[in-house]
Amino acid sequence: MNDDTADKPGPSGFRSAIIRDGTIRATTRSFLHALGQDDEDIARPHIGVFHTGGEMSPCNLNLREQAQHAKTGIYAGGGTPHECPVVSVSDGLTMAHSGMRFSLISRELIADSVEASTRGHQWDGIFAIGACDKNLPGLMMGMVRCNVPSVFVHGGSALPGQMPGPDGRDLNVVDTYETIGQVLAGTATADELEHMSRACLPTAGACAGQFTANTMGMVSEALGLAPIGSSMVPAVFSERAPLMRRAARTLMKAVMASRDGGGPLPRDIVTRKALENACAVVSATGGSTNAALHLPAIAHEAGIRFHLDDVAEVFARTPLVADLRPGGKYLARDVFYIGGAGVILRTLLEQGFLHGDALTFTGRTLAEEVADAAEPDGRVVRKPGEPLSRDGGLAVLKGNLCPDGALLKTAGLSTLVHRGPARVFDSEEEAQTAVQNRRYEAGDVIVIRNEGPKGSPGMREMLGITAVLYGQGMGDKVALLTDGRFSGATRGLCIGYAGPEAADGGPIAALKNGDIVSIDARPQARSIAVELSDAEIAGRLAQREVNAGVRLGGLLEKYALTVRPSHQGAVTHSGAVTWLRDES
Repeated sequence: MNDDTADKPGPSGFRSAIIRDGTIRATTRSFLHALGQDDEDIARPHIGVFHTGGEMSPCNLNLREQAQHAKTGIYAGGGTPHECPVVSVSDGLTMAHSGMRFSLISRELIADSVEASTRGHQWDGIFAIGACDKNLPGLMMGMVRCNVPSVFVHGGSALPGQMPGPDGRDLNVVDTYETIGQVLAGTATADELEHMSRACLPTAGACAGQFTANTMGMVSEALGLAPIGSSMVPAVFSERAPLMRRAARTLMKAVMASRDGGGPLPRDIVTRKALENACAVVSATGGSTNAALHLPAIAHEAGIRFHLDDVAEVFARTPLVADLRPGGKYLARDVFYIGGAGVILRTLLEQGFLHGDALTFTGRTLAEEVADAAEPDGRVVRKPGEPLSRDGGLAVLKGNLCPDGALLKTAGLSTLVHRGPARVFDSEEEAQTAVQNRRYEAGDVIVIRNEGPKGSPGMREMLGITAVLYGQGMGDKVALLTDGRFSGATRGLCIGYAGPEAADGGPIAALKNGDIVSIDARPQARSIAVELSDAEIAGRLAQREVNAGVRLGGLLEKYALTVRPSHQGAVTHSGAVTWLRDES
């Protein structure tokens, strides 16, 4: 992909030599001097320190502070750091309104920003720090696309809040969402909701459960792009400072080695084996369904065709071994206290569910990196032979309703089979209003369409609706199907990413109220179907009225014109066809 001659190393062996060496670069050196760099600093390799720090969400609140420690480690390791803040859109602040259309889009903006800055300025390496749902995969996508020595570090989760009194249970933001439903159902008071909203998120950091941010944090370790043990260190713990400095010094070793043709690059690291390792840790922890959207996108940047079917294959063979919320009991902080994600990676490796020979950014294999990890505690992480489930915490369903597949988080579900009449809504807003006013019945399959990557556009996630259903005491009495997304915090029989989406003429566009939908998520079935013949579905699709959708313009318009289907990762570029490869 990086065939441009401007991406080739300069005379000193570093890419950045092209912006600083020789008579013709005197003005460039002026800009570097104006940044406060002296001749020694300018002669060093130059490293982009990308982070999404800012006040757009608590996930991002202290990332700039963490970046300062990374910059210290880079300088100590012989590099000159350049802080490069990039955009981030908070899922928390965009939930359940039109702003959510910009959440998934921000992933592409972040990846594009990393590429533009790295290739534009000829940085010799990348240190990336993210801590919200879409900025973790966006930064990793940018690292792989640029293919310079890189390291990623998840900025860490928030500490949980705590319920006062003898209960004393841990709280997180999902408790507030579900309390909203309880208020609407008359089983909780407005005062209780207000107390919950103030108590559930007491510190900076990503949401505390195994939701999308923490799932992708573990993924970064399993892929080999992050230090083992880094993702579960809470955001506010002082241990993050030396962690950042150590990671930076290790990155500088890779940068120095790359000058001589050594040192692993991101596309050496992100191989099919690494992607399968990442899928395994998602399944083993009951992680976010969004990972099945992000892993194909990261693979795409590496030139590897790795779609939803590939993800499904690994999910099906990997047991659920970690008892984490939302389907289980424990939080990221609890994983940190038993030894971090390395505990999960080591037990999966020892049981034969990981490829130990996959390379990491340190130049060592994954097996070497996790050799000293602690053993499972038996509580947060189950011991070998004692999984919570033998077939993992997520499942891909297929059938005449979703030929390209749909995704369900099975961790914590009490039932995997449902059959009922469809109650169809053409937007999230329609469904939200109906659910709030209890215009549905037990046994229904609530269908929300026109929320896919193209149809929304932006592929909104439906945590607001699913949490209200649970708050109303109906979370296990209905099923929900959408061509949009679900939050990593969603629980229940909630099936998302239905493909093809309605905007592409998928069968979900043919559904009418009362059609009988059958769901069977058991390992031997993994099916979702509407009880109509193929001819009936085709006839309805031929006569359907195309949904007018939302008014576009600007970013949404560009996204809708370029985005690919969700089973391919909802990416927005074709990749360089000349280097796209199929690693099988």
